[in-house]
Amino acid sequence: MEREELIDAVTALSGSGPAYFFYILEAMENAAVEQTLPRKLAQDLARQTALGAASMALNEEGTLEELRRRVTSPGGATAAAVDILAAQKLPSIMESAMKVARLRAGTLAEEFGTD
Repeated sequence: MEREELIDAVTALSGSGPAYFFYILEAMENAAVEQTLPRKLAQDLARQTALGAASMALNEEGTLEELRRRVTSPGGATAAAVDILAAQKLPSIMESAMKVARLRAGTLAEEFGTD
């Protein structure tokens, strides 16, 4: 990395990021089980959904916002769910989580040194 001062932000995004995704998938799986899907099916579907979304994010043209809009039919089930995520302030939650992760990474670097 050319700019060392970015390392804590990179840690908050890429270092901690897999845990964020696993937490979201865990929540999706649990919600599906609450809606009567068998646990194994819910787990498989959540993981395959993540794989498909990641593949689209890596291989399709456009921003993530554009990709999200492409898979969201206006007035449909996905739109209703995304409206709930927005109303519950998911972007703000992620911003707060990543901010605390960045700050903690900086604190840990100070405590244990960067050498």
